[in-house]
Amino acid sequence: MSRRLRPEALLVALQSALPDSKETIALHEPRFSGNEWAYVKECLDTGWVSSAGRFVDRFEERLADYTGASYAVAVSTGTAALHIALILAGVQPDDEVIVPSLTFVATANAVRYCGAVPHFADVEYATLGLDPHKLRRYLHEIAEVAYGYCYNKQTGRRIKAVVPMHTFGHPVDLDPLAELCGLYRLELVEDAAESLGSFYKGRHTGTFGKLAAFSFNGNKIITTGGGGAIVTNDAELARQAKHLTTTAKTPHPWAYVHDRVGFNYRLPNLNAALGCAQLEQLDAFVAGKRKLARRYETALGGIKGVGLFREPGFARSNYWLNTLLLDEPQLAARDEVLELLNAHGIMCRPAWVPMHKLPMFANSPKDDLAVTDNLERRMINIPSSVYLGAGDAKA
Repeated sequence: MSRRLRPEALLVALQSALPDSKETIALHEPRFSGNEWAYVKECLDTGWVSSAGRFVDRFEERLADYTGASYAVAVSTGTAALHIALILAGVQPDDEVIVPSLTFVATANAVRYCGAVPHFADVEYATLGLDPHKLRRYLHEIAEVAYGYCYNKQTGRRIKAVVPMHTFGHPVDLDPLAELCGLYRLELVEDAAESLGSFYKGRHTGTFGKLAAFSFNGNKIITTGGGGAIVTNDAELARQAKHLTTTAKTPHPWAYVHDRVGFNYRLPNLNAALGCAQLEQLDAFVAGKRKLARRYETALGGIKGVGLFREPGFARSNYWLNTLLLDEPQLAARDEVLELLNAHGIMCRPAWVPMHKLPMFANSPKDDLAVTDNLERRMINIPSSVYLGAGDAKA
């Protein structure tokens, strides 16, 4: 254990920032305090519960309006959204796609669904997301542009896309990343699964690349139960996204004709109804999460050896999951804190095991991942439910 960090002092500090509770405080719980019951009941009363219905259209329209994207296509999961986004970005079998190793497994899985190869890049301390400057140096060493495409000189494969993931809702530094993608003829596809309600230099995440994917799983800032969405500013890509996610069925009153291999990925109306009610409360949810982050920061102010990760200066983050950063990158110290907090009813977890350490991706190409490895040993996610931002606390 670090000589500076006292886990018991950390426990007391977190308890002071949280409501009194005799039960475990979950890492993240959904909040249903609006029109959820009314909208879902309408679906049940009318029988419109599957992948057609007015709530699907409304959800897509309101999501596009909120993010500033021209189009949104609602789908069954965030992973499905990312899968289709990569297909529409032109990712083909045996291509390489640059992704952070510090991410949820869905990011790398979606690349594999395309028959492509995830190529792992490092992240930066300031954002917890892809480091555009380190990536520039890396591409200068291993990549070349020929015939309008980027190729990996070491493997001979085409590098087709870059997928930044906005870790725990904190935006990646997108401007230099977009510039880099232009220089190397790479498509930018944002994994915005965790960042609904987050803004980069005043512009919502998910609107900087060709396409982006959002998630509305039960633990996200808003939920449709399970669900996701593809957003884009390209009308033709939006049309193709809707077509591909509805089994590529051509329009006809009764005939079932499909013009390509498609996917049964559309979001049911029942789930979209829940999402519409949740979207109506999104601003309040973000405000509650930001309030909770300030409360944590105050509580941790006098605790040595640990701090709370704060949004980058260029961003306004949704603080989907609040994150502790230990000063020392020691797994033993991290795990001691995890055991103590969970034993006292404060549910917390480490970050994901980095992708390059998982068996199915062990042989994937990768850059030096020193920052990723360091952060794995230092990060702990702590309770971040919306209600905690409004709850009575002792701090």
